[in-house]
Amino acid sequence: MTMHPKRDVVIVINPGSTSSKIALFKAGKMVAERTLNHSLAELSQFDAVIAQKDFRMQAIQEFLADQDFSASEVLAVAGRGGLLKPIPGGTYAVNEAMLDDLTAAKRNEHASNLGAGLAQQVADQYGVKAYVVDPPVVDELQPLARISGLKGIERHSAAHVLNQKAMARQVLATMGKTYATSRVIVAHIGGGLSIHAHENGRMIDGNNGIDGEGPYSPERAGSLPLVDFVAKVLAERLTLAQVKKLLASQSGLRSYLND
Repeated sequence: MTMHPKRDVVIVINPGSTSSKIALFKAGKMVAERTLNHSLAELSQFDAVIAQKDFRMQAIQEFLADQDFSASEVLAVAGRGGLLKPIPGGTYAVNEAMLDDLTAAKRNEHASNLGAGLAQQVADQYGVKAYVVDPPVVDELQPLARISGLKGIERHSAAHVLNQKAMARQVLATMGKTYATSRVIVAHIGGGLSIHAHENGRMIDGNNGIDGEGPYSPERAGSLPLVDFVAKVLAERLTLAQVKKLLASQSGLRSYLND
């Protein structure tokens, strides 16, 4: 009788604004990981984030080639979710509609838009399904948190949801508590910053850390003097796409140190 290996290997891909992280999990435990940091010079050669896909895939393939597992052991591939329409937290199967939205960057440019496509390409390689988990667009704000201070403009959530929820679950577990029944405040500190209040498994209030709200960060603008910023937009005749890119990836510390 031929014994077939158990399918218990999950490949995880997390593209960030300044790095690509790849990990291998077996039976629920991480057995290998690699972080590849990307310099500004490397990434600036690409006109759009989605154009980085082949560049990032090379690092993923090099990592996989170094690992000791067979294709028949792979259960699934998980990628970081991108900027889709607002959805509740959870796990979603990658499909063509999702890939089309992310490729077109319909809701803004961000490194997370690469996650689903990279995961799908690797999943196809092993003949399994690809998923994204807790995308940045998870929006669970309570009604009061949507009030912005100006009628007609409503606040919405876009944050480092995957990391926030994962860290909350991990820390609460060490305290003998569950994420679904706890209230915590979580801060993600990276290329962007997002700080949220979590209540019973939902992110009920916090800043839009993807678009650049809140504190400034290595790449995000944070809160700005509004009149001065509007004057800059008008004087330079910036388009909405240019404004989004400026606030989300060309501001913060980068704007001071990039000269």
